[in-house]
Amino acid sequence: MADDMTEPQLPRGPIRGKLSRPTDLIPFEWLRGAWIFRLLPYLGPAFVASVAYMDPGNFATNIQGGAKFGYTLLWVVVASNMMAMLIQSLSAKLGIATGHNLAEICRDRFPKPVVWVLWAIAEMIAMATDLAEFLGAAVGFQLLFGLPLLAAGLLTGVLTFLILGLQRYGYRPLEAVITALIGVIAIAYLIETVLERPAWGQVAVSAVRPGFAGSESVVLAVGILGATVMPHVIFLHSALVQNRLPTPTPNQARRLFRLEVVDVVLAMGLAGLINAAMLIMAASTFHATGRADVASIEEAYRTLEPLLGNLSSTLFAISLLAAGLSSSTVGTLAGQVVMQGYLRRSIPLWVRRGVTMAPAIIAIALALDPTQTLVISQVVLSFGIPFALVPLVMFTSRRDIMGDLRNHRLTTIIAWLVTALIVSLNGYLLWQTIGGGF
Repeated sequence: MADDMTEPQLPRGPIRGKLSRPTDLIPFEWLRGAWIFRLLPYLGPAFVASVAYMDPGNFATNIQGGAKFGYTLLWVVVASNMMAMLIQSLSAKLGIATGHNLAEICRDRFPKPVVWVLWAIAEMIAMATDLAEFLGAAVGFQLLFGLPLLAAGLLTGVLTFLILGLQRYGYRPLEAVITALIGVIAIAYLIETVLERPAWGQVAVSAVRPGFAGSESVVLAVGILGATVMPHVIFLHSALVQNRLPTPTPNQARRLFRLEVVDVVLAMGLAGLINAAMLIMAASTFHATGRADVASIEEAYRTLEPLLGNLSSTLFAISLLAAGLSSSTVGTLAGQVVMQGYLRRSIPLWVRRGVTMAPAIIAIALALDPTQTLVISQVVLSFGIPFALVPLVMFTSRRDIMGDLRNHRLTTIIAWLVTALIVSLNGYLLWQTIGGGF
């Protein structure tokens, strides 16, 4: 048929190498014809991007939100995840339609002074992101093995270098490792949820009923939003899909986009369930037992053991470690995409990893509170969202850029409403900060 898709070809961009055929790994020929296995070559980019939606910053904000306000802010997690699905779909569509990532299109379409400002903001976001992810993995090592935090941080750096080294073999090995780490997080929280026995009636109501419990809950809600709608993976996702598969005709581009939407729904759906499980765990374990004062990852780890048993605290630390390692790797890749896209410059990933490690190492050396540092980093991230989201909506709405894949009018309206909501929440947070409201 004229619009048949072929197996993945060598991608252009920051990650290069020989791509394997996923179906070749299936042991029985008759299984390779099943629809789920035929879908495998098109899955992967959204799962890599989804790591950023369950990083250690999510642990910090969800634990505080659940412990202090119970299930009240669960609707924020659900709404943020729906926004994430829309945003990541638009990012993927941009890469498929243009063969360029968001940073490259910003460089080509905006005046040079604007490009430099956007690049500086994107770099600040990347550093805040890496601070949260690196600290989270280090805390995971510390909780599991009793290592000093500085030694745990250095070990995190070494393991991240090793994971990044897989890129020389192409996308698939790196995607496989990251997906496996996501699986570890998912299994850990599945078991946690079984152990904690939440009030499912309250969970169902809170998931769909908006509400706040004072100004502090609004600040935490913005932190949850910043930890869920991640600006750096808006850039990364558009890079992961560009030229991943050949789409010489509009029909093939539309088909690839439909398959990528499936990838996004599966990956972001899993990330949303994990985020919800984090907040539910904190609400049903800490808030329900009068432990609203639990505001740090370390406290959560120590308190889980007497409440739910040793297995729960160990699973919590393992999931935190897996989240930190995977998201730190993805954050480094996103930083490389941003620099290469805006400046037409790239540096070796090990140099990039070393530079972005520096703020986290400094924070550890200064003995700053890890959980508070994580929450602050998520607030910084929330401020950076409009500078990635506004150009994304602008570009995906233009026929001269997107061709037949430009947004439908309803999609554009919803995307602008989401952008306006995010900007408004960030403005409220700024007002609270200047007024000393928290």
